[in-house]
Amino acid sequence: MERFHYIITFIAVFTYWMIIAAVTARIIIQRRAIGVSFAWLMIIYILPFGGIIAYLLFGEHNIGSKRAARTQEMFKPYQRWFGSLCSLEQYKPHYMSSYARNINTLCINRLGIPSLYNNRLSLLRDPHIILNSLIKDIEQAKYSIHFEFYIWHPGGMANEVANALINAANKGVAVKVLLDSAGSQKFFKTPWPLLMKNSGIQLVKVLEVSPFRAFIRRIDLRMHRKIIVIDNKIGYTGSMNLVDPDYFNINAGVGKWIDVMVRIQGASVPVLNCIHAWDWEVETQFRELPQLPDNTPTPPYAPPNCVQVIPSGPGIRYEIIHQVLLQSIYQAQSSIIITTPYFIPSEHLIFALISAAQKGIDVSIIIPARSDSLMVEWASRSFFSELLQAGVKLYRFQQGLLHTKSVVIDEQLSLIGTVNLDMRSLWLNFELTLAVEEPGFTGALVALQQDYIDDSIRIDLKEWEMRSLWKRIIEQFFYQFSPLL
Repeated sequence: MERFHYIITFIAVFTYWMIIAAVTARIIIQRRAIGVSFAWLMIIYILPFGGIIAYLLFGEHNIGSKRAARTQEMFKPYQRWFGSLCSLEQYKPHYMSSYARNINTLCINRLGIPSLYNNRLSLLRDPHIILNSLIKDIEQAKYSIHFEFYIWHPGGMANEVANALINAANKGVAVKVLLDSAGSQKFFKTPWPLLMKNSGIQLVKVLEVSPFRAFIRRIDLRMHRKIIVIDNKIGYTGSMNLVDPDYFNINAGVGKWIDVMVRIQGASVPVLNCIHAWDWEVETQFRELPQLPDNTPTPPYAPPNCVQVIPSGPGIRYEIIHQVLLQSIYQAQSSIIITTPYFIPSEHLIFALISAAQKGIDVSIIIPARSDSLMVEWASRSFFSELLQAGVKLYRFQQGLLHTKSVVIDEQLSLIGTVNLDMRSLWLNFELTLAVEEPGFTGALVALQQDYIDDSIRIDLKEWEMRSLWKRIIEQFFYQFSPLL
């Protein structure tokens, strides 16, 4: 009997170490960032059984076999649609500055999506102005309204938007709404989904979360895009979810969420619509590609109004926005201003920012003083010392949770959209960014960033180095897991 127990124990230990070896080998051959691999290896060795389970659930970009196969089948028709944009009059690469031209080349090579001229952009910074503008556009819609959001939170003016959509559907406008199942879970528990469906609105949950689905695909991948397209003529995107800040997370202790949205008209709106069409087809298997932009010549002496639409996520060249960020930072000649609610940069980004500051470029990063994620806040602090020592200016915004995601390079190129400067946005979630070369828009964004700086406290290196030992220990602890946050 004793020999039997010995054999069983030996088999169990041998099987366990074989599993550990297999998972270790899998992590290594993925050839991802060293920090990510190291963090996962640390987890599976510190938490033997829990670490293995965590890796199997969250360790890879597994979107599910059916979804992956469908995505592969979709590439050719969508690439043909995107390729058609290069024959339009609004595609003028020789008009572009070096900033825009390099991004355009990168995005064509990786996505097939070119930068286009003939756009009119407005930067909307007040949530009630944003929601009122949206309601007005919905009320004037004639044919179609397409929504895509991470969070729809009921209450206040968000309910007025819902009523406007229902009224539009009742008038015969075709309304499609994509909402992330996790981000909008409170919305799905209200009467609004049934009211919408009864009015003819097509409402679809994206990336549903359930214990069963954990065995099919990674369950923490999120649809983080914010897209609105009306009649294929008017588009919105930016950092703001479909929420009224007076009703959203008011007891979180971080203040109101501070956001922006971009309202856009012109050639790039159908491109936004095509991204929505892609996401809609992935979820529903129904294809409805939008009409191409009107082939309107670009006036030879018109001011630059070039927009590059950049989607990313599993199945859609998920690191493209990361590449655009790096390229933009390395192109900078005089200044870089960044706003982000969550700051956990990749090794490449932290090196690029430090290199820029050490070359004498004025680098400013604005983050909220208080975060709604304690782990992210502590991990973020672990990067402060090396940035401050390199000469990067760090500002902590005092007037709420600064949720605006923006980058301005040399006051000429703007990057604005849904992407946080953290690993989740850069590598995991489905995101969207606009690269904009338009003086009026970029000037407005620079002014807004300066307002944020005026409402912030700059971190002083000497004071920061005097923080207590226990804070340093907590920062370093969460730093080890920062590649996974």
